[in-house]
Amino acid sequence: MSFAPWGRPLAALLLGLIAAPVWAGQLVISLVGADEPLARLPIAEGSRWSILWNHSVQGFEVEDIYENRGGTMVLVRSHLPDFAAGLDHIPGRGRQVSDGMGGYWIEDLDEPVPGNAYVLRPGRPAVNHRLRTETDEISLTALAEHARVRIALQTDDE
Repeated sequence: MSFAPWGRPLAALLLGLIAAPVWAGQLVISLVGADEPLARLPIAEGSRWSILWNHSVQGFEVEDIYENRGGTMVLVRSHLPDFAAGLDHIPGRGRQVSDGMGGYWIEDLDEPVPGNAYVLRPGRPAVNHRLRTETDEISLTALAEHARVRIALQTDDE
């Protein structure tokens, strides 16, 4: 097979792009101290997911949005529909922007999560902690109400 003069470099470039890592990974949800995960969800590089829950007093939905950024779990932004108990913007941590409906977004958080994981204790059914990706939603409360749940981003090479 013969190539045009530019054919070999182009073919090498395309093969390099195909073989380049995309930092694909998965979210692994498990009970703290358990060997077997409760759930695994694929999360590609650049993909986002949310942890959502209903405020324990007011009942409205609160949302924290994360991103797989080069294999690192990063808290990107949060939505807080009200200044209710426990919800506030901490000056110097992102920037507060109105959502146009009485609540606000905390934008530009861009906080890497230490160790690519954290522990959450899902609340009662009325609070209903959930994990939502582009294609799936899992009720963490239904899986492990009041238990210590570890949410971790693992890359394919882990």
